[in-house]
Amino acid sequence: MPRTPDPGAPESAHEEEEERWLDGREVAELWPVREEWLPGAAGRADVRIRRYGGESRGTYGAAPTYYSYHPGDVRRAATAIAEGRVDIPSVWRTDTPDGRRAEYWGRFRFRLTCGVVLALALLLLGVAIYGVVS
Repeated sequence: MPRTPDPGAPESAHEEEEERWLDGREVAELWPVREEWLPGAAGRADVRIRRYGGESRGTYGAAPTYYSYHPGDVRRAATAIAEGRVDIPSVWRTDTPDGRRAEYWGRFRFRLTCGVVLALALLLLGVAIYGVVS
């Protein structure tokens, strides 16, 4: 909830100089952590997070959730992660064999699923156009 100051109150210099919070892609460039695991890694590194979305849509599930990360905390955590002072599971990381393997198999499953769905759609389209195959 935004806070509105009193009309007569002087503006704080700190508020004017506040850096823009970083999104997930920007943080993923700085940390060797896969983007879907950034909120968990940020929690382990004591990085302040702003969460947007995720509200319930009733029967239709939930809206997507987006995260923003405090820039100063991200820079501090980047050093700590590089030095190994933050315990991040190896499957979350992009610089470990376990992490690269998990990413490979995740992409493989996604591509396989897309291929199967496309094949089924083409099969159904063929049946609809040419009728029942005897």
